[in-house]
Amino acid sequence: MWTLFEPVHAVTYFHPRARAAFEAVGLRGYWRGYFAGRAAPLGPVDAPTVTAAFFSFAPPMVARALPSVWRLATPEEALRARLTGAVQALAEFTYELPESRLVEAAELLEEAAGRVDTAGRVLGAVNAALPRGEYPLARLWQAAATLREHRGDGHVAALVTTGLEPVEVVAWRCRVDQSREFHQPARGWTDEQWSAAEERLVDKGWLTAGREPTPHATETFRAVEDATDRAALGPWRALGAERTARLWELLEPIATRCRTIIPPQAPIGLPAQRSAGVTLPG
Repeated sequence: MWTLFEPVHAVTYFHPRARAAFEAVGLRGYWRGYFAGRAAPLGPVDAPTVTAAFFSFAPPMVARALPSVWRLATPEEALRARLTGAVQALAEFTYELPESRLVEAAELLEEAAGRVDTAGRVLGAVNAALPRGEYPLARLWQAAATLREHRGDGHVAALVTTGLEPVEVVAWRCRVDQSREFHQPARGWTDEQWSAAEERLVDKGWLTAGREPTPHATETFRAVEDATDRAALGPWRALGAERTARLWELLEPIATRCRTIIPPQAPIGLPAQRSAGVTLPG
């Protein structure tokens, strides 16, 4: 299900209409819109709060945006901008679909989002507490945002158990299947910090001396992914297998369209699109 609701949420990061909506309220430049839009449900927070919650960014990069963005746009304005841009983007991708399908998808996804367990999940909790959208696409996007941040909170919690620092996680992943050329500047880490992180990964047994992932690292990270999935399962157990399968059917064409604007090097990590039945663990 994550492979379907994540692309729906991701239009806020990659669609030109989303960027334009942020710029319209004074948030010019990609990272101002990103940090303000994603952090806005928390209120006018400062950099340390967002550095902790977002996990993978270098503190100076976050500090360049926060708290100064709140002088350009209030959290309320940022929230309106991100929803406006996301709805306009989704409208572009879904105009050929029957409205009845969009309404049904929004209702089911919203019900799933209403079942998230917010304990220990700060970003999931503040998104779940936002007012319900007025229109189907607004409700669909907000539900997707709640579910993705809920899952992300669980993923961060699982990563913390590894004992790795954020820069180490990013550096290790770039030795597996991601690009350092993209991710290092996108997360704000310096060459010195990156090199030191790789040295520590060797010492911790996550990389070989030749900078290849070790079997221990691969096994541990697989356990992190499994823990992330288990922690995110609650809404789908509550929705039930039959209605989850129906939601899969409704979301798949929407998600397929939304995936077309996600750059291949984006740090989302979506697997190849697949069509399959839904099986919930017992």
